[in-house]
Amino acid sequence: MTTTERLPVQPPRLTMAELAPEAYKAMIRLDAATRHGLDPALRQLVLIRASQINHCAFCIDMHSKDALAAGETTERVIQLSAWHESKHFYTAKEVAALELTEAVTVLTDGFVPDDVFARAAEHFEEAELAQLIATITVINAWNRFAVTTRMVPGEYVPGKH
Repeated sequence: MTTTERLPVQPPRLTMAELAPEAYKAMIRLDAATRHGLDPALRQLVLIRASQINHCAFCIDMHSKDALAAGETTERVIQLSAWHESKHFYTAKEVAALELTEAVTVLTDGFVPDDVFARAAEHFEEAELAQLIATITVINAWNRFAVTTRMVPGEYVPGKH
């Protein structure tokens, strides 16, 4: 027998914005600084992919909604978790960014490989590549805030936060 009754929503463990307001505000400023110099659609793909790797449900929810609201296709958002098998949905530049995102996000596998960095450098000017690395770094920090505090996904509405 199946049921449509959902499990209850668990509240977050704590609220970073309230309990560490200066650190949270600094993260907001750092995040804002990464919003310049990268194509917004590519940026959203990077934010979603890093969040998928880090199992950050809150950020996956937020950035998927933002991407869709900005005109990204449902198909590309859905395929992102399996982009290796569905590269034809993405440009060569996006694939290079996703590959770099994975390498930077999963540092436990070792250093960012030279070939991964070189492929990204083929598609990005140096300043743009630096912005991409900053974006990847910041989303990983946000993921750690959200996962550790168990921020609740599902309530985010693009343009209202």
